[in-house]
Amino acid sequence: MRQHDFGPTATASEIRALTPDPRNVEDGVREIVARVRAGGDVAVCELTAEIDGAIVTPGRLRVEPAALTAAVESLDVAVADGLRTAIANVTAVAEDQLRGRKATDLPDGQVIDVEELAVRRAGVYAPAGRAPYPSSVVMAAATARAAGVDEIAVCAGPSSPDGEIDPAILAACALCGVDEVYRAGGAQAIAALAYGTETVAPVDVIAGPGGPWVQEAKRQVFGIVGIDGIAGPSELVVVSDGDADAELLALDLLAQAEHGPDSLVVAISQDPDMLELISVAVQRLVVDRPSVQDAPLALVHSETIQDAVALADEIAPEHLQLVGPLAEELADRVRAAGCVFVGPAVATAFGDYVTGSNHILPTGGAARFQSAVSPATFRRRMARVSFAPGAAARLAAKGAPLARAEGFPVHAESMERRA
Repeated sequence: MRQHDFGPTATASEIRALTPDPRNVEDGVREIVARVRAGGDVAVCELTAEIDGAIVTPGRLRVEPAALTAAVESLDVAVADGLRTAIANVTAVAEDQLRGRKATDLPDGQVIDVEELAVRRAGVYAPAGRAPYPSSVVMAAATARAAGVDEIAVCAGPSSPDGEIDPAILAACALCGVDEVYRAGGAQAIAALAYGTETVAPVDVIAGPGGPWVQEAKRQVFGIVGIDGIAGPSELVVVSDGDADAELLALDLLAQAEHGPDSLVVAISQDPDMLELISVAVQRLVVDRPSVQDAPLALVHSETIQDAVALADEIAPEHLQLVGPLAEELADRVRAAGCVFVGPAVATAFGDYVTGSNHILPTGGAARFQSAVSPATFRRRMARVSFAPGAAARLAAKGAPLARAEGFPVHAESMERRA
């Protein structure tokens, strides 16, 4: 790794280098994933036979409920007691975290103090391909600063042959209190932030949108650093019950199509007349708006407004607008969207700039499991464990049998010696 001595960072890298490199299994895993994607249950069973030497048929892939019950009944009493203790303790700490409690006192005398800490360094990628995006600098850098990050480094591609960055991006960096800005874009910028160079010190987390090369680079360096997610082309789904201004909805759809021809824009309604009005308005308005790209537009008719919202939830779009009294009443049914905009006055474009909601959002259906950039992107939880007198003996009695059942007798000895 070519870099200056960044103090403890360089020393830590040398220490980590003492461990062997992970096995290179990329090609093998890719082949397995492709086989399962194409072959389903049959492929899973074939691979289980090839790799694990075990015969499983598609009809027996799912374990029967009776087998789960029988396993509990046959389990060694001490091991079962250890598992129940672990379940109770992990659940108690997790529930206290949901309630915002920092410390959990548990029955056997252990105290779990969970502290949330900001990462030391964050890298922000500022897209500057088709156009500069100072707004994306704000979304990532202002959030990182609010999260308590010590140092924020921004990479932005030059906007001119002489290597200069667009002034709007530089101004956004200055206004957000960014510590370092580098003239670098694309996958090379992501690599520099992740691994470090002679000039760029490595970061802990990388956030920010970008094109396919940037996103693939983020995917490849994940694990070396944290990332906010993999962001694809922009998406907007509009659900309207028919009681809305079709021209405004058409403008909203066209606005998102400005992001590029690979953007996805969708209108769903149980009212076919509304869909027709949107279609006519789009065709009329696009003529005089050259910034709008030739993005695919889907107009989908649903049986009911409930079906429309359910379909939007299945799509799990980056942006979802609910417009019209019936649609707006269903806002609390949405579970999978990057950001939901409720009401006729609330356009997605506001969220792209000035509402305060973050516009670095999950795309490609990732809203099923991923969230927008937030302080949590730049923070991590760390537990501190302490024991009251007698806790080690009580917990060893429950933990040691579980360790031996997993084949780790020295784990058991380590606990029992404290007793």
